[in-house]
Amino acid sequence: MKYAEIMKFIDQRMKDGYLKPGSKLPSIRALSEEFSCSKNTVIKAYSEMEKKHSIYSVPKSGYYIVENYHSPRKSQLDNRKIDFLSAGPDKLAMPYRDFQHCINQAIELYKEDMFTYSEVQGLYSLRVQLARHLQDIQVFTVPERICVVSGSQQALNIFVSLPFPNGKTNVCLEQPTHVGFIESIKLQNAVAFGIEVTATGIDLQRLEEIFKHNNIKFFYIVSRFHNPTGYSYSNSEKKRIVELAQKYDVYIIEDDYMGDLDLNLKQDPMFAYDTSGRVIFTKSFSKVMLPGLRLGVTVIPEAMRTEFLRAKFAADLHTTVLTQGALEIYLKSGMFHAHIQKMRLIYSKKGLLLQKAYKELLPTSTSFSGSLSGFYSTIELPNQLKAKELIEHLVKENVYVDNTKKMYLPEFEKETIIRLSVSQVEDELISIGIQKIADAIEELIKKRKQGYIQFI
Repeated sequence: MKYAEIMKFIDQRMKDGYLKPGSKLPSIRALSEEFSCSKNTVIKAYSEMEKKHSIYSVPKSGYYIVENYHSPRKSQLDNRKIDFLSAGPDKLAMPYRDFQHCINQAIELYKEDMFTYSEVQGLYSLRVQLARHLQDIQVFTVPERICVVSGSQQALNIFVSLPFPNGKTNVCLEQPTHVGFIESIKLQNAVAFGIEVTATGIDLQRLEEIFKHNNIKFFYIVSRFHNPTGYSYSNSEKKRIVELAQKYDVYIIEDDYMGDLDLNLKQDPMFAYDTSGRVIFTKSFSKVMLPGLRLGVTVIPEAMRTEFLRAKFAADLHTTVLTQGALEIYLKSGMFHAHIQKMRLIYSKKGLLLQKAYKELLPTSTSFSGSLSGFYSTIELPNQLKAKELIEHLVKENVYVDNTKKMYLPEFEKETIIRLSVSQVEDELISIGIQKIADAIEELIKKRKQGYIQFI
């Protein structure tokens, strides 16, 4: 087929170094003339290459080679690094060029603002765009309740320290949960009560007992694509948790950091079920865009607005104007919507490949969690095998995974669970990596039985 011929030609030019990473590709018109074909044929070729993440398009500009494009020859090496440890977005699918244009426009639009201090709460024009954006995920609010933060972690850290309108002092959180929130709890010496996240979610009766007897000011929960298990709560579970919060006067901090990636458009955030103003919604743009932007958003109850902004001011005065302005343009132009549509397909495919590999390759002595987000899942090892031992063994195989031990409160700590993210793993490497993990588990168990390893 002619479009395949065009793809092969461009790929060879990239291999040979004639087309460099970041460089612009020939125009559709130029290639259609060179190959004596229709423009639609060239468009199909470019579209197929976009799906493989070797090129990307910039509206009204053209097509470009991704900045960190690797020649397929390199990806055919037997001992490739398989990185299940890194949990940032897929580098090959990030909107570098698009966002660069937005930054350039933001410099022009907000050049005077960059020489003065800005609004603590965030640029009002950005908050207007964020209010419109949040409607797409069933979060209906007004710009006055939105605060732009330097990554959602900043908001979470502030909430741990703030007094709450209910006058209570303790915190409830899922176990395990991401290490950033665990560190906030430890550093601020907060009294924390954990509730275990299992393959079927949390024990709602146990949650009610915690709310009832432990002076809980807020419950921190990742409602979709939980870190590290990948668990997503059903709408009925979310409704029940909100009802319990209303019954016992507990606030909920809902971290919906990857809600944009949910393919199930019938799933709603907890915020949508709240009629009492107790659900505080937070989200980040790190996992779906560029982590280095350090941009997040939180929707604050009016009763807490003054105290939150005071703490935000004390932390950093305001979030950087340049990145706020660029995000505003990115949202307003429709680029973010187009980017998310692409991300949903990429990550759901990775998630399917991972779950398939788990089912087919892992030993029956293990169990696994996860969803189709492509970001997080866990493997629980046989009791006689510690995560630390497996991780050290896998490094020798050029496979990297994370130890979840640091994601627990002391009384919940487990040493037999590893976390995986496939967000930055090439599709064809997923099953290879899981096979290496499976082989390592069986090898270490065999050695232990033979008395070669003493497990601590």
